Amino acid sequence: MKPTRVRILDAAEQLMRTIGLARTTTKEIARVAGCSEAALYKHFDSKEELFTFVLKERLPRLAPLLAELESGGANGDGDGGGRDVEETLAEIARHAVAFYASTFPIAASLFSDPALLRRHGEEMDRLDTGPHKPLDALAAYLREQRAAGRLRAAADPEAAAALFLGACFQRAFLHAFAGERPPSGPAAQPLGEFAAALARTLLEGVGEPEAPVRP
Repeated sequence: MKPTRVRILDAAEQLMRTIGLARTTTKEIARVAGCSEAALYKHFDSKEELFTFVLKERLPRLAPLLAELESGGANGDGDGGGRDVEETLAEIARHAVAFYASTFPIAASLFSDPALLRRHGEEMDRLDTGPHKPLDALAAYLREQRAAGRLRAAADPEAAAALFLGACFQRAFLHAFAGERPPSGPAAQPLGEFAAALARTLLEGVGEPEAPVRP
């Protein structure tokens, strides 16, 4: 049998996906996990903390990728471990869309319950996490690329990061809104093509221009 903590996270993810965060209770999570509610509270302080760990441990891993890039990658040299910037941005886009798409079914009900949203925000603050973290990490990566001369000196990393992740969020939203219906328009583009095009388009705006060919 799986360890109790793992069973609790499995049950929490299942319930949050099927009935929504607002309707999920610790009592129901414990029942599905096959443990007592008291056992649940030995591992997690609250439903809000459980939700945070579901995001961290059960959804596509966007944050670790961005954290690696922000720290300079495996080589610690500030260039994401020697990665090509356009390829790196495309990889981030693929992870971001997958992360946001997985989050929507779980988190949407947060916004129907102001008290739950407030408690969740307080828990995020306590754990020093939140939806702004990917934005901060991507902006830090872009600042490093600008300092290395790979982006225009006048490029705005914060604005570029917001545009980039905003596009990823919008695609995930359109797919979630479509439900069982196939998405239309730009959202119908395969994810790999979307990610590559988004990375290329961003760099066309903020990338270092090629030197003119001298006669």
